[in-house]
Amino acid sequence: MQPTWSAVDDYLINELHAPDPILDHAIANCQAAGLPEIQVSETLGKFLHLLARIHHAQRILEIGTLGSYSTIWLARALPPEGALITIELDPAHAEVARANLDSADVSDRVDLRLGAALDILPQIESEGASAFDFIFIDADKPSNVAYLEWAVKLSRSGSVIVLDNIVRDGAIIDTDSADEKVQGSRAALEWLGNHPQIESTAIQTVGAKGYDGFAIAVVK
Repeated sequence: MQPTWSAVDDYLINELHAPDPILDHAIANCQAAGLPEIQVSETLGKFLHLLARIHHAQRILEIGTLGSYSTIWLARALPPEGALITIELDPAHAEVARANLDSADVSDRVDLRLGAALDILPQIESEGASAFDFIFIDADKPSNVAYLEWAVKLSRSGSVIVLDNIVRDGAIIDTDSADEKVQGSRAALEWLGNHPQIESTAIQTVGAKGYDGFAIAVVK
């Protein structure tokens, strides 16, 4: 089915998206630098962008920058006074991400923090800034629950949290999976389903990135 899913994505992009040389350039930069091609697809990038706009997000937190493809989509959803903090562990990835943010002309609203997210998130809390309206988590899956816990700490009533890669080609239903990414995603879904301050659901997706999905939550 993968060729069909990819072809449908291409069709949807041709019908619904305007050509975007800046985003194309960002992808080309990531490929030239040898970054893993694990960024969100174009359709899902625009989905995040529209979701942030619908929510009128003014402060966005992203955990997992990679080459800043999703960062650019989210930054473009912000109003002129908006701000986005994105966290990246790998210095080489961060270098590519900064170049892409500059090329996309969104560096003025993006604060890229280099380091382990679980070290940086307490620093963000200590800064005492306003809560985040929208949080996108797309980093190492074994730490999903820890990231979600921080997302709630740094949010407010009504904040939206999106967790990526939760279906994993259907492996999410394998209770005995030895894959730590699967187990990290399963633990995250269990945490979301049992948290008293969270209302959530998940959607399965198919497309250029295969069979996967998002969990989407709102803080009560």
